[in-house]
Amino acid sequence: MKFAAQLQLYDEAGRRKYLNAAERDRLLIAAGDLEPAESAFLYVLTFTGCRVSEALAMTGHHLDRQIHTITFRTLKRRRLVFRSVPVPPDITELLVRLKRPQDLPFWTMHRSTAWRLVSRTMTTASIAGPMACCKGLRHSFGMRAADRNVPQPVIQRWMGHASSATTAIYIDAIGVEERAFASRMW
Repeated sequence: MKFAAQLQLYDEAGRRKYLNAAERDRLLIAAGDLEPAESAFLYVLTFTGCRVSEALAMTGHHLDRQIHTITFRTLKRRRLVFRSVPVPPDITELLVRLKRPQDLPFWTMHRSTAWRLVSRTMTTASIAGPMACCKGLRHSFGMRAADRNVPQPVIQRWMGHASSATTAIYIDAIGVEERAFASRMW
């Protein structure tokens, strides 16, 4: 609980740690210009909110082609926990086209190579600041889900949070109801 209370979506200078909608769109366009495997990696991070290591551990067995979900082994837990996250059919098709054996990872790159790929693509998309990293994509997923009124327990499950307090930072940051009150004042 103490950790969740320290978690914030802004750095010490008050800058966002997540991509806004325009930045996310630019990143997806830049990712589309990459090699198929690199594009797929960035799309998986963006559309699932998974951690880099979770994506790198993905095999063909984790992709459900029928219902378009990816199952991740949730990290940062003491016990073994899996979670399934729905993805757009286009992401499923892109992963299938990579033609990887079912029991081998989709990507063989090291974590640091993955970080460099994300960083390079962020630069190409003219995204700079604390949000221009892998964690920025994870935070963006949480923010987008909250902004689209996805229920908090669903966001928590998709992101693999053990505590609802961790997920609450996305709900609190959006404050949809607060915006509605403010717009009535305007």
